[in-house]
Amino acid sequence: MRLFAFATAEKRTEYLWVLRAFDSARAAYVVLLHADDVAEWIRRSGGSAGPSPQAPVASPPLAAAEIGALLDQLHQWGVLERSYDGTRAATLAEYRNRHYVYQFSRAGFQAYRAVVGVLEARLDEAALSRLVLPELLADLRTLAEANRTGDAERVYRTLRRLDAALTDMAARAAHFYLSLGDLVRTTEITPESFLAHKDALLAHMREFSTDLARFAPRLAGAIAEIEATGVDDLIERAASCDERVLLSTPQRRADWLARWHGLRTWFVAPESAKPGESESTEADRLREATMSAIAAVLSLLRRVTETRRGGVSRESALRHLAGWFTAAPTADSAHALFDAVFGLGRPRHLAMEHPDADIIPATRSWWEAPPLEISRTLAETGRTPTAGAPARIQRNDATIRRLRRTQLDAQRARAEAATSLAAADIYDRELDEGETEVLLRLLDAASTAWVPVSGRVAGTTGSESGVTLTVSEHPGSTVVRTTRGLLHLNNRKLEVRPGRARPGGTELSGGR
Repeated sequence: MRLFAFATAEKRTEYLWVLRAFDSARAAYVVLLHADDVAEWIRRSGGSAGPSPQAPVASPPLAAAEIGALLDQLHQWGVLERSYDGTRAATLAEYRNRHYVYQFSRAGFQAYRAVVGVLEARLDEAALSRLVLPELLADLRTLAEANRTGDAERVYRTLRRLDAALTDMAARAAHFYLSLGDLVRTTEITPESFLAHKDALLAHMREFSTDLARFAPRLAGAIAEIEATGVDDLIERAASCDERVLLSTPQRRADWLARWHGLRTWFVAPESAKPGESESTEADRLREATMSAIAAVLSLLRRVTETRRGGVSRESALRHLAGWFTAAPTADSAHALFDAVFGLGRPRHLAMEHPDADIIPATRSWWEAPPLEISRTLAETGRTPTAGAPARIQRNDATIRRLRRTQLDAQRARAEAATSLAAADIYDRELDEGETEVLLRLLDAASTAWVPVSGRVAGTTGSESGVTLTVSEHPGSTVVRTTRGLLHLNNRKLEVRPGRARPGGTELSGGR
């Protein structure tokens, strides 16, 4: 961690200017710099911007001797590497004084870029990358075509682009939900500012959730198309064009295989999932997080609306209290008001009571109660004495195993009900309780695409526990008999079959 010492040192501004000079020279393909060269680079960039684009300042007047001391310290911290350059010596004395040139060390450059990234970060820019989904679909189809034709360079470029796009989408989503959590928990935001942005925030999250649900089956189908062309050939072609010469061919092949598995788990359920266990993908988890975020924003909106309707908030309460203090006729009245509001005149703030609480109750002010004997530890350190180290936490492993077995039994029963539901036509029999629950879950997953903005939806699909429900148009009304009663569907017909949804049409994967 000493690589980051320059960011907290006393001369941190000077260190940032020196490192910024090395970064500017690096962009101009100049790697080695002498103290005089650093001073020249600082002079060139002076007045345009400071070490942080967020706070422009003029360049500090640094002499070469001062810069030399800064360079030596950065070398001791490991940020810069130093080498001897005898060609700069014009006399024997200069040769003996040793002219040093400096350059970024590999770890030092990463540390500097990390600090600059923090300084340049815009914490108010947080959004979900909704438009990246069609780009991912197009790149997956391009990757399938390139692998089918054996174009190794195109496979490598497309895989790199896909990996970068998914990494960016995951980072943006994490940043967005972190900022949203701060918004929901904060007490500094005003109702006016929240109400001014809540429509755009809710619309943004709903559009992202809808697009993710709409593209997830298509992306899964595109991945299946790529796997049909041969994953081993895909990885071999990508590794053959990888330009990381310091890695061996097996290492590059293992790295690209790990990246492909990471990309696949975003939209395709793992094949190693046991029967009855959850088969949700990363896209399903992201969609669930978006729906939870929408619920949190709506809850905050309800609290803000109730506060505005009632006219009572923490700010208004404190303003009224300040008015009461101002209007107090005497100092004694102000003290009485203070004691009634905050209750700091009671002995309970010490978290201790008199031995006989009936004679001297805890509600009596300490001005009237006799002195209370306290321990020396509390008087000297302000901490109450403890009996010793806390006892070891006892884990109830038997209860954990029992709850886990109950959860697995419920998942297994749901999977068996799904298999039974897809075994025969649902219109020729009466569905039991388990089959009815699975059918309702499938309908809930498929019904999100029933209300289009414009046009007509011919059919939708939803997946759950290894079976697929297809909802298609029907000239009349259909009725499904269940143990809970009759389920009437107007102009819709249901079909349940094993396996995942077929590609084509309007599809929606329904997760739990």
